[in-house]
Amino acid sequence: MDINATLLGQIIAFALFVAFCMKFVWPPLIGAIQERQSKIADGLNAAEVAKAELATAQNKVQEELNASKAQTAQLIEQANRRAAQLIEDARTQATAEGERIRQQAREAIDQEINQAREALRSQVAALAVSGAEQILKAQVDQNAHAAMLNKLAAEL
Repeated sequence: MDINATLLGQIIAFALFVAFCMKFVWPPLIGAIQERQSKIADGLNAAEVAKAELATAQNKVQEELNASKAQTAQLIEQANRRAAQLIEDARTQATAEGERIRQQAREAIDQEINQAREALRSQVAALAVSGAEQILKAQVDQNAHAAMLNKLAAEL
């Protein structure tokens, strides 16, 4: 094998080229590749963080939604209880008012009955006095006396 100066020159030139590339070309390429890798890794990390934050936010939203549903149900229940209480109060009030009106009507009826009785008593007394006057004026005879009593009974 014959090694000549050309081959030796090519080997030296190639070695210088490799050394030059290793010193000046390769580090910026490696730096760019590493920078790109770190950007991709940062992007993936940011995506993971965002995914975790999204899951946390979704859980928080779900918890708040459940809490608001529970609060809404509680408010509806309170409103229903209040409505039932108002209805019951109105029913009680109406019953009391009806009872009061009935009591007033009974008292008015009793008063009217008492007034009618008093009027009848005064009429009966007047008729009795009138009948007694007629009996005393007329002759005391059994037939006339019976006729007057029948007439008086018919008037009553």
